[in-house]
Formats: sequence, C-alpha cells, structure tokens
Amino acid sequence: MAVPKSKVSKQRRNKRRSSVWKLETPSVTTCPKCGAFRLPHRMCKSCLSYNGHEFGKTEAAAK
Repeated sequence: MAVPKSKVSKQRRNKRRSSVWKLETPSVTTCPKCGAFRLPHRMCKSCLSYNGHEFGKTEAAAK
C-alpha cells in the first residue's frame, strides 16, 4: 500500500484544491485612432500610437 513520505499541510492541500489559479482571458479594446483590436493600456501595434501620442511610423504611412 502506498504511504506518503511526508504530511501535506492544510495550506498546500487547499491551494491545490482551489480554482483561483485559473487565469481569465484578457479584455480587448479597440484603438480610438485606427479601430484595431489591442490590449488595454498598451500601444496599438497597427498605428503605433498610445494616449494620443505616436511612437513611430508604420510601413503603410511611410510609403
């Protein structure tokens, strides 16, 4: 018969049984400038702008 080598504490046991560790899907917002989907509080990858400031030029705007 299998016997555990050491006692599993109540805290460790409860951590394993909890469902808090499951991550939620990140929310997605739209860019106010170009309308592309982006994560909140992040720079838009398509137009390279955040909070009304531009941080570079896209390839389409450069041509």
